Amino acid sequence: MELLLGLLLGVIGVIGILSLLFLSFAIYYDLSRSKIPSGFDSPLKLRVIHWTLIMVVIVGKCLELLGVCSQFAFIRFLQRFWNPRVDPSLSAKDLHFDGVPVRVYQPKAPSAGPRKGFMFFHGGAGMIGSIGCYQDVCSKIAKESDSVVVSVGYRLSPEHLPPSQYKDCLAATIHLIQNAASHGVDPSKIIVGGDSAGGNYATVVAQKLVERSDLPKLRAQVLIYGTSQAMDLNTPSYQQNGSMPPLFRENVAYFGMKYIGKDTSLAGQLLKGSHVPDSMRLKYGKWVSPDNIPERFKARGYKQVPLAPYEPEVYRQLSETLEDDFSCLFAEDSVIQKLPETLTVSCEYDVLRDDTLLYKKRLEDNGVKVSWFHVENGFHGVLNLFDTGVFTVPAAIELMNRIIDFVKNL
Repeated sequence: MELLLGLLLGVIGVIGILSLLFLSFAIYYDLSRSKIPSGFDSPLKLRVIHWTLIMVVIVGKCLELLGVCSQFAFIRFLQRFWNPRVDPSLSAKDLHFDGVPVRVYQPKAPSAGPRKGFMFFHGGAGMIGSIGCYQDVCSKIAKESDSVVVSVGYRLSPEHLPPSQYKDCLAATIHLIQNAASHGVDPSKIIVGGDSAGGNYATVVAQKLVERSDLPKLRAQVLIYGTSQAMDLNTPSYQQNGSMPPLFRENVAYFGMKYIGKDTSLAGQLLKGSHVPDSMRLKYGKWVSPDNIPERFKARGYKQVPLAPYEPEVYRQLSETLEDDFSCLFAEDSVIQKLPETLTVSCEYDVLRDDTLLYKKRLEDNGVKVSWFHVENGFHGVLNLFDTGVFTVPAAIELMNRIIDFVKNL
């Protein structure tokens, strides 16, 4: 008994020492690499969150190197412990839409008629994130907008390489459109939306559906700080927010390579732009031009950086990043013109801010009705902090309320 107690205390001691080491490294890494602008209003909260994320990533990488499990498997395991409760005014059912796992949130109160349907695609770089992680977000939207919200559990990379993610989202959306009545949804009032990678998938789904004359048109799309192009990673927001937690510029490229199953040594080429052929520079340059970004978003510093000389071998390896189902900004005008009413969300301190601004410009130039909400004190991933106790940030509450108002007023 004494031996077991001694072993237990020894294990606890080792865990404590390792935790302290990981925390110390996380704090050092954050303080030495992060640059939080003086105008940001919640620096301490963001730093603590960033320390936690760094520790999770480090432990995951250590376990991967030891052959225990992959880094992403460890992160997904931890995510299982974050499963907020469903609001008691809602029912939540786990179903499959055309083979894709979904969770359907529906108000229990009777409705005078069919409700709006909101297909929500979670963020997480296409490699992490889950239905459970976004239960609080989806519950809040369903309750406050009196809508049926369908959270989609699309397949994750690198086990399932793209385009598996958007194809799952598309299949689930088509299923709801075709079976709307059985879920109490009006098929003419279906919305697609998501945050981060999920915002990109929502954009691609909407683009793919414009040519489906056999289906009712989407009512709207809600695009929350998603990526829209992989041609130029030196836009003003990439320069200004390149070291802003939790998403650094270099990590966009690194995890982008992980997502598409390529060697991470190619991340530097993506950052330089050597993967872009001259013909594409001519065709798409007008859509990625910094001239499309309002001057006020260059005030914190911007110097135009030309793309590096084209390298055919790099393009051969990274060509998919320039396809319109990855870089949705590059869809043809004939597709963009047919897109539904849109809410676009950008965050001032997000490295991906300008991707939203560029896509917003394309929508407006093609006559699409756009509502734009810029979160002045927002950063990448802020939506998930609308109800997190001491880590709740006002910008997240503001963003959530704007999304709900948009959906309610459709």
